[in-house]
Amino acid sequence: MPRAKSPNLTDAELRLMEVVWNKGVATVADVLAGVAGNPPLAYSTVLTTLRILENKGYLVHEKQGRAFVYRPAVERCAARDNAVRHLVRRFFDGSTDLLLLNLLENRKISSKELARLRKRIEEDK
Repeated sequence: MPRAKSPNLTDAELRLMEVVWNKGVATVADVLAGVAGNPPLAYSTVLTTLRILENKGYLVHEKQGRAFVYRPAVERCAARDNAVRHLVRRFFDGSTDLLLLNLLENRKISSKELARLRKRIEEDK
């Protein structure tokens, strides 16, 4: 049975989205040139992944001459928000408190980052 389609970005999809976000608009050839990888990706792989991203609603395209030009339909910050919400729902029972506590308890936040968070919390009061 095929895997259920996920609205979240896979690692491979994110690599291509980063190129499109950085460029603003891009053809398949532009994305292929902008993706670093060893081994390099095939043109058909990039094209297929861009189509998947369009089906997921992350990209839109228009035809310019013979080429399709892709542009983001979702801003990078919205994709980040979606990924964090997914993470919180999946691993932390929907609790951002549990996520933050986990980060603090496992020392995954530097003192500099912690100071930035404190400042941000004070600003929001």
